[in-house]
Amino acid sequence: MTTETTAGGQLDALGERVELDVAGMTCAACASRIERKLNKLDGARATVNYATERAVVLGWPPQRAGELIETVRAAGYDASEVRPDGDGRPDGRADRVRMLRNRLIVAAVLMVPLGDAALVLALAPQLRFPGWDWTLIIGALPIVFWCAWPFHKAAWRNLRHGTTSMDTLVSLGVLASFTWSVVATLVTVPGEPAYWLGYGPAPEGADSLYIEAAAAVTTFLLAGRYVEARSKRSAHGVLTAIGRLAPTTVRVLRDGAERVVPIGSLAVGERFIVRPGERVATDGTVVAGTSAIDTAAMTGEAEPVEVGLGSRVLAGTTNTTGALVVEAERVGAHTQLAQLAVLAEQAQARKASVQSLVDKVVAVFVPVVLVISLLTLGGWLIAGGGLRHAFGAAMSVLIIACPCALGLATPTALLVGVGRGGQLGILIKGPDALEASGRIDTVVLDKTGTLTTGRMTLVEATPLAGGSADRLLRLAAAVETDSEHPMAAAVVAAAVERGLNAPRPTNVRALPGGGVEGEVDEQDGVHRVLIGTPELLAQRLGELPAEAVAAVETAAAQGRSAVLVAVDDAIAGHLVLADTIKNSAAGAVQRLRSLGLHTVLLSGDRRAVAEQVGASVGVDEVVAEVLPSAKAEAIERLQAQGRRVAMVGDGINDAGALATANLGMAVVNGTDVALKSADIILVRRSLEAVPDAIQLSRRTLGTIRSNLIWAFGYNVAAIPLAAAGLLNPLIAGLAMSLSSVFVVGNSMRLRRFTPGH
Repeated sequence: MTTETTAGGQLDALGERVELDVAGMTCAACASRIERKLNKLDGARATVNYATERAVVLGWPPQRAGELIETVRAAGYDASEVRPDGDGRPDGRADRVRMLRNRLIVAAVLMVPLGDAALVLALAPQLRFPGWDWTLIIGALPIVFWCAWPFHKAAWRNLRHGTTSMDTLVSLGVLASFTWSVVATLVTVPGEPAYWLGYGPAPEGADSLYIEAAAAVTTFLLAGRYVEARSKRSAHGVLTAIGRLAPTTVRVLRDGAERVVPIGSLAVGERFIVRPGERVATDGTVVAGTSAIDTAAMTGEAEPVEVGLGSRVLAGTTNTTGALVVEAERVGAHTQLAQLAVLAEQAQARKASVQSLVDKVVAVFVPVVLVISLLTLGGWLIAGGGLRHAFGAAMSVLIIACPCALGLATPTALLVGVGRGGQLGILIKGPDALEASGRIDTVVLDKTGTLTTGRMTLVEATPLAGGSADRLLRLAAAVETDSEHPMAAAVVAAAVERGLNAPRPTNVRALPGGGVEGEVDEQDGVHRVLIGTPELLAQRLGELPAEAVAAVETAAAQGRSAVLVAVDDAIAGHLVLADTIKNSAAGAVQRLRSLGLHTVLLSGDRRAVAEQVGASVGVDEVVAEVLPSAKAEAIERLQAQGRRVAMVGDGINDAGALATANLGMAVVNGTDVALKSADIILVRRSLEAVPDAIQLSRRTLGTIRSNLIWAFGYNVAAIPLAAAGLLNPLIAGLAMSLSSVFVVGNSMRLRRFTPGH
């Protein structure tokens, strides 16, 4: 209760807020630029998330959202207000992914023939035909001016606002390569000697056309941008997935009549009806009816909770048996479900990415390269090198420094790593996961549905006084045949598995307080069968046998649930049920510990249950009885101790914790929102996928780092050679392409990754 109050108070303290979808961002620097612009507005506290392409502005009245949108547009981007209930507009992220894909396809199709033809015809004069040079130039037009348009557009926007980014150098490199080809074709004098690596004569045209440089830069960089756009679109999905959990309508009681109204019209204090199978519309208190509520999505409890008069229920949980009348206590943004959405988004906004490092370096690298290129041009002109030689050297600097390898370093390793992960049942959603996995030292594991199956299973059927276990189970299964309760389903499933034919019961009646009774007709007559908790049976039958009471206490101490079975008003035995541990859980935990990781079991279940599971699988620490909104706080406490935390979970109650953790991992049987909150999705049902994912992520991160080191080192070493006139633009373009080939080849080594067991 304390956690709920705290979270709710925090949400209230946020006051007025406006959320904007932001379009046009191409790097983390764009998000920082928009954030600075918005924070200059009096009273605005803005956070811009590049991954989700969303801006959250606190302390700003929603009716003045137009001013925020104009500020974003003035910065060179576009924005639209996020409506709480959605307005059916198409997803701009999908449009961007589609746009990049189409441009990438065209660039890739044209790059191969253009690149090959440019090199062959430039170096083999005997193969040239009349107008060969203009044919290549015309063929490059779609790549240079349509496929590369996103880079040109971003570079122009940066120029208007006095800034630079990777897009600036990409655009300049592409345009410079193409422009040089056109100019060189126009001014080349037949028979005039050219230069190869700065030494000796070369065939005419060998230093004239650099179409392959423009095509390669455009194609490779579009591929990286396409992968990035898809990753950002997935990151945004958590927000809409959480919203879909809550019902859109509610059966409210008004003027003594039941009416179906939109959820947004429900007010605090109103009463609404929740029928069996329906989700609870909002947080509230039961004022009539009894039922079992499936809270697994919110608390992680495998066993439904019996609720009655005065019981609290949460939005997003599912009513399984009887009808309930609930009085609304929290609505809209104040429900616990809505708080989980806020926690997930805020945690995502705090995350860093590998690519942000590249963006920061490029912010300095690009202006430096531009200055070096201009100094090279001026230096050679002053030294009397001639306009052609000076322009060639300056162009070589631009082309050799074009950050193609930088742009490929992350996405190519990510593509290969993701492909190999897919073969191993591991889906890596983005660079954030790779960066985080390299430094984690603690793995937090959810219990229900992660370490356990999430389904109740009959563990023991024990009769009293020498009775038959099969008869006990058969009678219990008969009475539970038509019940929708998960414990009842476990009893019936166990009877079917043992081949016991349970007869059809009569006069079956569910009992308030957790029980059921009915009559079963056997060969020796009709028997009254009563199943329920010890408290229920004590009320109905009086004092219970000591043996039965001891069995229930023993089961509770082991973290299991026990129910008593009475036949003809006499205790006949007890049934013990439990959420069974997955076969792969203990081995996976052992591997995590062997990797030097501290393991923690985090559960909303009872402490006895959690500790029993923790002991069975061998975790280092158990944290139990944690409310959903407090799971993220538990992760933050570990982080406050200096730990780098990975969270493994599956339910909506894990969404905030998955997003708050340095590395979020969701198992495939998890809810949609849990999968979208996570950085890594484990498709393979075996929990061995958890240590496999960490090993693969670390290896992929190492590959990205080596790619970046090569790319930076290559540029630093090659730029002085180009400035000294030792590389003509054709060789500079070839060297730039070779650096990209090295990065791709290094990334391809990930295909041979084999996890250690």
